[in-house]
Formats: sequence, C-alpha cells, structure tokens
Amino acid sequence: MKKIYEKNEINFALIWIAVYVVSLSIGDQLSDSMGISKLFTAPIAIALTIILYLWIVKNNLREKYGLCPFQSDFKTYLYFLPLVLLSSTNLWWGWKQNLSLPETLLYIVSMLCVGFLEEIIFRGFLFKALSKTNIRQAILISSVTFGLGHIVNLLNGSAIPETLLQICYAIAIGFLFTIIFYKGKSLWPCIITHSVVNSLSVFANENAHTLQNSVAVSIFLCIVPIGYSLYILKKDGN
Repeated sequence: MKKIYEKNEINFALIWIAVYVVSLSIGDQLSDSMGISKLFTAPIAIALTIILYLWIVKNNLREKYGLCPFQSDFKTYLYFLPLVLLSSTNLWWGWKQNLSLPETLLYIVSMLCVGFLEEIIFRGFLFKALSKTNIRQAILISSVTFGLGHIVNLLNGSAIPETLLQICYAIAIGFLFTIIFYKGKSLWPCIITHSVVNSLSVFANENAHTLQNSVAVSIFLCIVPIGYSLYILKKDGN
C-alpha cells in the first residue's frame, strides 16, 4: 500500500474510493439478503477504519490528514454551531425507532466508521493529493466527487429524486468540510459532524419524508454549508 501511495497519491485516493464504495455496497447487499440491516456492512466498515487509521499512524501522517487538534480559534468558527444545525436535520420531523435494537447498533457503528472513512478518503487523501498543484481545483474536485459518490445509493434502492437532492447537498457539505480542513488543519470537526448526521438518520421519521420536506431540508443543507464556508473564508482569510 505504501508503494502505491509514494508512486501516485491521486491514484492511491482513487483506489481507496473504489475499495470503499464496492466493499460497503457488497456489505449492504449481503446484509439485506440476510434480512438484518448492516450485519455485514458494520464489520467491513470497522475493518477498513482500523486498516486506514493504523496505516496513517504507522507512516506518521496524522498531521497531514487532519487527525490532530484543531489549529484555529474556535470563536472564528462560531464554535461550530452551524455544524450542530446540520447534525439536527434528520430529527426535524420527529424521531422513530426504525430498526430493532441490534440493527440500530449495527447501523450506528457502520455510520460512525463511514464518517471517518469518507472524510479521510475524500478530504484527506484526494484533497491533499490534488492540492499539491491547485488548491481551488482540489477543493472543487474533492467536493464534487464526494457528492457524486452518493449516486451509488441508487443501487441500494433509493429513489431518483431523493438521490439527486442528496448529491446536491452532499457537494455543498463536502465544500464546507474541505474549507474547514484546509483552514483549521484538522478533520475531527468534519468526522464528528459527518458521523453524527449519518448515525441520526436511523432515527429519522420516514413517514414524514415527503418530497416537499426533502426539498426543504436539501435547500437548508445547501444554504448553510455555503454560507458558513464563505464566512470562514472571510474571517480566516483567503
């Protein structure tokens, strides 16, 4: 793995994107075939998380990929209150126990790992590799790639309108997370927010998920990240 990384960091990032998407898609399909949500996905996600974390630590890359303390004044970032707002969206229309307790635990474990993996792969590996030549291009590509990656949800049974909305706000959120990492040098705020958003989705009231509500949440999830990103860029300097 280190030889591939040293030879070409962009290819290394793309390989990990492919491994991540394929592995978790297979895990979801196997879990669904057994009738137990995330039964196989959780162990796969845990294994990938451990592998990546240990590899980063072994090669002394924690600071490069943001597994270090936040390096800017929290006040400048409004104490991350906009991230708290983003984390709350899955509970806007109430909450519901959608899965059994074992399945809920498996789901939460999976989503915690997904938050870590996606931030390391897209904000860490891909952004850092691209930023060597052009920062603005790196921010754009890593954000758009992160958003488009959600098209895989179509394979897992998601409706086309909801998936398209998800792609739009995932690009906006990806842009925000990249700005936070770029300016604050730490991925932890992004990892934590990402993991919380994903985990709370298991408690979302699916009966209230009308197209109108989905559009309202999507607009919010586009406006807040873009507005917050512009605020950070203005306060922290371009």
